[in-house]
Amino acid sequence: MTSVFQALAELESKNGDGALCMVVGSKGSTPRGVGSKMLVYPDGSIVGTVGGGEMESRVIAEARMAIQDGQSRMLEYNMTDPSRGDPGVCGGQVEVYVEPLKPRPTLVVIGAGHVGKAVANLAKWLGYYVVVNDDRPEYCRPEAVPGADEYFPVPMAQLPQHLVITPSTYLVLTTRGMNVDVEGLPILVDTPAAYIGLIGSQRRWAMAKKAMIESGVPVQNLDRVRSPIGLELHAETPEEIAVSILAEIIMLRQGGDGSVMSRSEGFLIEKKDAG
Repeated sequence: MTSVFQALAELESKNGDGALCMVVGSKGSTPRGVGSKMLVYPDGSIVGTVGGGEMESRVIAEARMAIQDGQSRMLEYNMTDPSRGDPGVCGGQVEVYVEPLKPRPTLVVIGAGHVGKAVANLAKWLGYYVVVNDDRPEYCRPEAVPGADEYFPVPMAQLPQHLVITPSTYLVLTTRGMNVDVEGLPILVDTPAAYIGLIGSQRRWAMAKKAMIESGVPVQNLDRVRSPIGLELHAETPEEIAVSILAEIIMLRQGGDGSVMSRSEGFLIEKKDAG
């Protein structure tokens, strides 16, 4: 039988969602004692138990809500009188702490050339769950891009068949040409990805966008694409370009504005006060 700790390790390795529930308080007669644990998955399946019965069913329901809203919970139950709504008749009281386990944000590098490899390396260092996609198998393997979590050597348009794209997914397209973009982007812009960025010049994006609109892709979908990608750093090397791209993603995730902090109002006030 899989233990809760084994299930937690597997959940982390797969970058999955879940909620850990633990009995943190127990008075009188209760089904399980302090320290009892249960891992709840988004579909309601579980590993471990905090007592079974109606009480556990309520904890599972709360855990699934915690997975959705990302908020931890402290649950308290009396186990005395079901006619008053209690989930049992043991006679005791139990407290259960529910902690949602949110996966790391996923960064998908589409196009594993020089810049794509640099983006993957930097994103891994920054703590993202890194996925590499390229329709050229020789570019999409651990030997070519070491350290990524998953590799999908398939055409861009087929990526959603292999990877669940969620609002915590960041798509970085460091592709080799406009033809690849026109073929694959229409599928990606219809996903709930948090970010879709495309490398290249304004002219390249204008031409690609025009071609996709003419083929029937809704303009509002294409307006989600950020191109050229990244912050303006006058970056030149693949590594510098990767910094520019990840800086934009961090800015958007954290609600920054990309301004130079030494020119911020707070910095100027401190500088003035210092004489």
